Amino acid sequence: MTRIILQSAREFDLLKPRADLITTLDIAHALSLICRFNGHCNRHYSVAQHSLLVADIVESQGHGPEIQLQALLHDAAEAYVGDLVRPLKYHLRRQACGQQSDFDRVEERVWEAICDQFELEPELPFVVHDADMIALATERRELLPDHPSVWDCLHGITPHRIELENWTPGQARQAFHDRLLDLLATTHRARAAA
Repeated sequence: MTRIILQSAREFDLLKPRADLITTLDIAHALSLICRFNGHCNRHYSVAQHSLLVADIVESQGHGPEIQLQALLHDAAEAYVGDLVRPLKYHLRRQACGQQSDFDRVEERVWEAICDQFELEPELPFVVHDADMIALATERRELLPDHPSVWDCLHGITPHRIELENWTPGQARQAFHDRLLDLLATTHRARAAA
């Protein structure tokens, strides 16, 4: 069985994702409840709040609503497939001998359906990837225990200067959804709004 039931009571097939089943409310709801770092942080910190931080970073760099929308939605597929921790994702890729893992293929199909629904280019610009790493460095500093391990992906990355707010899932869901609707309206993609 490859179908899940969404918060909107729709059935969503992970192997055959349809753009018309993607809604802003389902994404905001699920991402607000998924905790970063598989829950191994000093408090609940959601993928929704992470996504808002990435969008804020690209905005602070002077990028407009189009890039902010891509930044806000960069992890939207996780609303359907979950947030697999980076070390496990990389292990699965190694097991696939340099090819996409089965998980990567499913996640990519879901991402493509999201891109169809919100009229996005599937390939994210470098600035979004860079902002994602800045967010990760910030989150490591603020949310994880102090540990001497080196994260190669953060080499040369400076954390953002802000302190992360302590939001409930409900606050994260509302802030994410409000920002998403605002960016969709600003970029004239209102058809995708729930």
